[in-house]
Amino acid sequence: MSRQGPDKDTVPPGIEVTDGRVVLSGDLLIGDVADLSRDLQDAQSVDIEQVGRMDTAGAWFILDLAAQIGGPDASAPISGASDVQTLLLDTVRENMPGADAAPDAWPSLTDRIEMIGRKAHDAWRSTVEIIGFLGQIVAALAGLVIHPRRLRLTSLVHHMQEVGWNAVPIVALMAFLIGIVLAFQGSSQLRQFGAEVFVVDLIAISILRELGILLTAIIIAGRSGSAFTAAIGSMKMREEVDAMRTLGLDPVQILVVPRVLALIFTLPFLGLIADISGLVGGALMSWIELGVSPGVFQARLVADVNIWQFAVGIIKAPFFALIIGVIGCYEGLKVGGNAESLGRLTSTSVVVSIFLVIVADAMFSVFFALVGV
Repeated sequence: MSRQGPDKDTVPPGIEVTDGRVVLSGDLLIGDVADLSRDLQDAQSVDIEQVGRMDTAGAWFILDLAAQIGGPDASAPISGASDVQTLLLDTVRENMPGADAAPDAWPSLTDRIEMIGRKAHDAWRSTVEIIGFLGQIVAALAGLVIHPRRLRLTSLVHHMQEVGWNAVPIVALMAFLIGIVLAFQGSSQLRQFGAEVFVVDLIAISILRELGILLTAIIIAGRSGSAFTAAIGSMKMREEVDAMRTLGLDPVQILVVPRVLALIFTLPFLGLIADISGLVGGALMSWIELGVSPGVFQARLVADVNIWQFAVGIIKAPFFALIIGVIGCYEGLKVGGNAESLGRLTSTSVVVSIFLVIVADAMFSVFFALVGV
């Protein structure tokens, strides 16, 4: 299809410099402004009184011309514009790209110290808020002891299924593979000293005391902690939490307590499943790699590993569950009204939960070492 020619009523644009003024005339439309000359020496202002029709391309041309004449500090004055032209010029001016921002200066030593101080202050403030949030949860739990009917049993069972039962396959598979890896790596090292049979002690103590419950807690933090933050954060975005408060309902008791209790009840059982799966994986690899039969593995396990090795891991489980539940729900209640804060705080929830779980595990290790367990 052939291109249509210009409108018969269009007046060709013109430009000239008179007494320091750039005088524009005719119609400034998108098809013509590119051909106008910009050799405007000694010009100080722009006069558009003789301009007829003008589109956004023409308005941009006028503003760009005024910026070239005025220099980097300020644009040259524009005179003779009608009300409609002034409105168009203002609209285009508001949407014109600004000058490139200057690159940020390299932070000085004072700036770095200030940044560290701000981060330390923010961390301290978040710690105080989390402790206060934990106090609200404890108060809500105390209220349930006094008034058991307030416990939402249906919600608790639902979250126990989501947190516990649905997590069994991934926890069991993870622990099984960890047991295989420990047996394989341990056998390759112990074989050098002819102490292959001690691989049973290595697997049992590592899994029962540390790795079983620690890795389970990390998986639950990434799986369920993030789910808590996302679910409560979505309700916060839709203002459902504010609606609960308006109706006189306590969001902590309705949303937080069932989730925290579900974690506290189910994480010890997940830890038990992880311990059993890890021992099965280690026994299987020991049988394949070292020829340690399941009977020998079981006999040495019973003879050399006492009940405290298992108890140490299970004792940690409720504390890890409390950390994951508190952080997940706390970050969810901090979500603002946009999706960006939801994604950011969900990621923060996982990172902080895993970090605090590892810190708590280190503190438990030091404590049990001091008491001789």
